[in-house]
Amino acid sequence: MRLLAAALAPLLALIGCSYAGRHSDVGAHNCRTLAADPGWHGDNRQRIHAMINRLSTCGKAESVTAGAPLVLFDWDNTMVRNDVGSATFYWMINNSKIRQPTGGNWSTTSAYLTTEAAAALAAACGGLADPGQPLPTGSNISCADELVAVYTRHETRSGAAAFTGYNRRRIQPGDAWAAQLLAGWTDAEITEFAAAARKQNLDAAEGSEQTVGSSRQTGWVRYYTQMRDLVGTLQANGFDVRIISATAEPVVRVWAGDVGFPGDHVMGVRTDHDGDVLTPRLALCGGEPSIPFNEGKRCRVNEQLFGVKGVSAFQQLPEQRRQVFAAGDSDGDVTFITDATTLRLALNRNQIELMCRAYANADGKWMVNPTFINPLPMSPPYPCATQGFDEPDGGQAPLRQADGTVVPDQQDRVH
Repeated sequence: MRLLAAALAPLLALIGCSYAGRHSDVGAHNCRTLAADPGWHGDNRQRIHAMINRLSTCGKAESVTAGAPLVLFDWDNTMVRNDVGSATFYWMINNSKIRQPTGGNWSTTSAYLTTEAAAALAAACGGLADPGQPLPTGSNISCADELVAVYTRHETRSGAAAFTGYNRRRIQPGDAWAAQLLAGWTDAEITEFAAAARKQNLDAAEGSEQTVGSSRQTGWVRYYTQMRDLVGTLQANGFDVRIISATAEPVVRVWAGDVGFPGDHVMGVRTDHDGDVLTPRLALCGGEPSIPFNEGKRCRVNEQLFGVKGVSAFQQLPEQRRQVFAAGDSDGDVTFITDATTLRLALNRNQIELMCRAYANADGKWMVNPTFINPLPMSPPYPCATQGFDEPDGGQAPLRQADGTVVPDQQDRVH
């Protein structure tokens, strides 16, 4: 028997990786493992590795529709440091690629834009180009500054609120507006713009700024090597790995392709088309205008990957129809990360609701990691018991567990 076992050992080693089951030992079958890296806090790497060991098929990635375990990542400040949507928005301003809206009416660019914001934009940009034509924002500081103020601060330069009438758990109006301002261009043209912005921000020195209008804005982006390795390791072990982002989908696709994501594995903000040209109309999810933000991320995943239609797409699915692992960095990621059934990774950017849930760790499935580049210092205690939950109308309320108990305030322990 010993001779037979010795004779079969090479053959078993050869076929072991291809036929390993869901509960295989990845390392034992020489399948890809997560690289050791000092950027991983505590036992986070070991916990992820254990999940891969338990769920891996140790073979080529398949689709969740074929039974592969699903993994979801946010993009901005999760897969990269800084925001690729902002990087593209600033590039478009500096290169005069934002068009004068139809009829010169800025209210057509967003249903959530206030009357005051539409008037301020019209005053700053209205006479600079005919409707449908690119605005000279690369040279006109006043128009550029108004656009930047509305996007970054959600206010006009004079301090008036820029957006209203939206569900704070389903819409981030600035991110939606950045996608809506791609109107008038084709997907191919937006791909070119995003590629140019990507090159500029990768070439720029880490920590550098750029001038946009009269303001100074972040001017660089970097991929996280640890997250690139994590994605590759999951894909090599048979997981269906996808992006769910509140940045315009054509923009995220440009960046995600370098990490090995096919275009159809990237879910971002979508706007409707008029022929080949993008419009400012937000695509629907769950029967309403929605973007992949907080509950909108769940809606998009449920609708696109699991075929759930109507308002039911906003509801949590049974465990066997949910992602096993999810990672994000902001309160806009809370819902889809919470839906993960095995492990949940929160990169700490001092976001109250996300960090309250992660540190409370009610079911032991949460992990917290500092950002891999420029980690933030320790935050004051998170006010979970009073301000831990963002209400749809913009108010804040105590954060509650599934059983209704209030989450106590949490100390910032991983930074």
